[in-house]
Amino acid sequence: MTNSAPPPDPAKRAGGPSGDELLSTRERSELDELRHRVSALENTVPSGAGRHWLRSAGSVLLILLASLLSLLAVVSVWANSIVRDTNRYVATVAPLASNPDVQKAITNRVTTAVLAQIDVEALVKQLTQVAAQEGAAPQAAKLLGNLSGPITSGLKSLVSSTVERVVSSSAFNTVWVNANRSIHSAVDKALTGEAGGAVSLKNNQVAIDVGPIVAKVKDQLVKAGFAPAARIPAVHTDFVVFASKDVGKIKTYLRVLEIIGGWLPIIAVLIAAAGVYLAANRRRALIWAALGVFAAMLLLGITLTVARAIYLDHLPVATSDAAAGAVYDALVKFLRASVRAVGAVALVTAIGAFFNGPSRAAVLTRTGCRRSIGALRDVAMSAGFPMRAVGRFVHHFKRWIGGVILAVAAVVLFTWNYPTTAVVVWTVAIVLVAFAIREFLDAAPTQPA
Repeated sequence: MTNSAPPPDPAKRAGGPSGDELLSTRERSELDELRHRVSALENTVPSGAGRHWLRSAGSVLLILLASLLSLLAVVSVWANSIVRDTNRYVATVAPLASNPDVQKAITNRVTTAVLAQIDVEALVKQLTQVAAQEGAAPQAAKLLGNLSGPITSGLKSLVSSTVERVVSSSAFNTVWVNANRSIHSAVDKALTGEAGGAVSLKNNQVAIDVGPIVAKVKDQLVKAGFAPAARIPAVHTDFVVFASKDVGKIKTYLRVLEIIGGWLPIIAVLIAAAGVYLAANRRRALIWAALGVFAAMLLLGITLTVARAIYLDHLPVATSDAAAGAVYDALVKFLRASVRAVGAVALVTAIGAFFNGPSRAAVLTRTGCRRSIGALRDVAMSAGFPMRAVGRFVHHFKRWIGGVILAVAAVVLFTWNYPTTAVVVWTVAIVLVAFAIREFLDAAPTQPA
């Protein structure tokens, strides 16, 4: 019986370099591509028709579930951050202090509250009576009576302009930020249905007491010489941040999302990983899983836009649409940023999985990049750049190094507090540079055959 085992490699028997190490850079690149294609073909061979169908169906169901959960996970993280993270909440509402539409709405609300405490018409009438009692000339008393309208309008303008100066000043911005920081705990109460504090939930509204602003306006009026303002008592008046007949339902949903917010992203990732692992073609399943998450983010982004229009259409009659729109945009600003970031990660993952496949476009792209980097490496080695030991190490552990690069990038993105699209783009750029460096250092020693 003859022995069918292949003869040993003479180079290995002599302790020299292996067959792969004797190949040129181009030949090794083509050999790697051939091995990659063979591995891909082996992964697509089904062990049995029935078993293959069950695995595919289970994989599809898990990927669809993971896509849906990814949508809920993004919303839950946002809701959790708004309720529990004071800095996040302040960063969300701080820009509203300098928003012109919000400033105008607060100015109108505070002006109305101040004028409700000052009877301007009665003050002008009293002034006319005093002038007559003091023996002013009939013409002067008549003139003063004719000017009662302009005087009334002027006093109201004085109040309005004073309120506007207070609201548009940098001091108001400081008061606004500090007040929202100090009342953040009350936001939790409002969203969970507990009244009290500077933020309250009543009549299906989330409202902030702007009484402290009235007090500042009172001081400014007194300093401007309008003595009757000193009689303004402590006033508590509300500025409505959010109003909807469905606030009760919304607070319930937010409460549920707050509870599961820390676990839902992990659950979604694990389910997606299970769906990819169960698939017969895991690379293709990874592409579809990433595209599923991208589609979920696209759907969530469209939903936020539609929800804004619906919310503005159902506002109370006296509410400023412009101010309400600005508040809505501020509250969902970081949610939209998260949607874009997760969508970018999903899209990059799908593209990366595609270019790691056996398609002609992927093979040509990888081969072109390897040849370009290989040519640069040959030039560096010809110039005396030392990389013998490093080259052998990188060549031997090339796959492990690639896995570590991807793992580090995944950990960075997953542990980053509220990553943005810019964070995703920079992470991808760094990963590509790291892979290029790995390819550049992959310089196994070669000898002529």
